[in-house]
Amino acid sequence: MKRTLIVTAVLASAAFAALAQTTESTVGRDVNQQQRIEQGLQSGSLNTREASELERGESQIDRLQQKELRDGTLSGADQARLRAAQQAESKAIYQAKHNDVNGNPMSTSSQRSQEMVQRNINQETRIQNGVADGGLNNREVSRLQGNEARTDRTEYRAGENGRVSAREDARVNARDNRVSNNIHKQRWDGQKRR
Repeated sequence: MKRTLIVTAVLASAAFAALAQTTESTVGRDVNQQQRIEQGLQSGSLNTREASELERGESQIDRLQQKELRDGTLSGADQARLRAAQQAESKAIYQAKHNDVNGNPMSTSSQRSQEMVQRNINQETRIQNGVADGGLNNREVSRLQGNEARTDRTEYRAGENGRVSAREDARVNARDNRVSNNIHKQRWDGQKRR
């Protein structure tokens, strides 16, 4: 009987570790894709409008992550849907970076877009770190990804016309500040990943 309980406990902890790894890896892929967008803006292979369109795709992925993690679990089917969405976005990033449209990385709009994307990278990395160290559970990640989706959508709207104004930049920064505070609260609220 004791042996059965020990085996069950070991299997349960392995299952939770695998769940954490899949949540961590899906958020990690967000970080990677945001880094690719930023690199494209910095090199000029992406212009502001293209980066904006890619942020709309990132917003859709964040919404899907929010939906799939809402119940606190990530099934094999959920993982497959996320992988497919992230793969489609990866292809979109590649195509946008390798078309004949170029941007000016030194333009004010590009600089503002680069700052927005860098903030996305930082915030997604903080979420990923929270998953890795157990400070964020899946339901908290779900809420935070919903916040990230709204931020990405705001970034899309800011740059969809090909330029980012100071007013739009301020609006995105205000939303980013709220999300940043929310990440901090959720990560240090004492709720741990089981």
